[in-house]
Amino acid sequence: MITLNEENYFKVSEPLHQLPINTLFAQAVINGQVQGIVFVDDILEPSSFYIVHPQGMSLLFGQTEDLLFHQKLREYLLGSQSRTKQEWLQVYPDSWNDYIRQWTASDLILEDSRVNFTFNRQKFEAATSHSRSYSDQTAIIIPTTKEIFLGLNGRVIPKDYWKDAEQFLAAGAGYSLIENGAAVSTAFSAYFVGNQLEIGIETAEDARGKGYAFHVSRALIAYCLENGLEPVWSCRRENEASYLLAQKLGFIPSLSIPYYLLPSCS
Repeated sequence: MITLNEENYFKVSEPLHQLPINTLFAQAVINGQVQGIVFVDDILEPSSFYIVHPQGMSLLFGQTEDLLFHQKLREYLLGSQSRTKQEWLQVYPDSWNDYIRQWTASDLILEDSRVNFTFNRQKFEAATSHSRSYSDQTAIIIPTTKEIFLGLNGRVIPKDYWKDAEQFLAAGAGYSLIENGAAVSTAFSAYFVGNQLEIGIETAEDARGKGYAFHVSRALIAYCLENGLEPVWSCRRENEASYLLAQKLGFIPSLSIPYYLLPSCS
């Protein structure tokens, strides 16, 4: 596996766009939304690719025949190279799964599944038409501000998907529910590529179970529809809360693929 310089990322763009799975996180790296890492089998004419997003997602795709690439990939998966944080890996085509399962036939790497959804506007409108917008004396929903961006903590927050607050405010979008002066739930554009906006959500632990994620997500989806954007949702099938919330908001499960948890080496 050879590290590809940013000036050569254009060599990845076309084969990446040909994949029939959600690759927005990988496109965010290629397009410069964030600074990730791209490995290839050959600098001049790459045909095997491994893209790592700094938030901890990775994508392996392309040709499967290069034995040297196999060797380096196996070493990377099993942790003999430095991996400072865990990764969630998805692959295409399916033949890569046979190799990974053969190489990692142990408890070192865990296999889950990742679900891609298709958005159905009619279903969204029907599901939300009888639900009022969230607003009362103690809670309101507002566009996510710089102060909210900088102050949010959790596992899925805008700081992990954008270089800084200025970039997010200029090129992203988000809505936050404010309760008693604090942002307790935020839905935001984790990836924004072309006319597709993939939704990320974080709700404070003590504010969960109150429907806040539904309301901020609905606000962001409404923003998408008002601006001619396609809302996108993907999640681990094992994340039951996200899986069910997506369907409440008009998303229909359309594809399920293997998803590998690679532990950090530190």
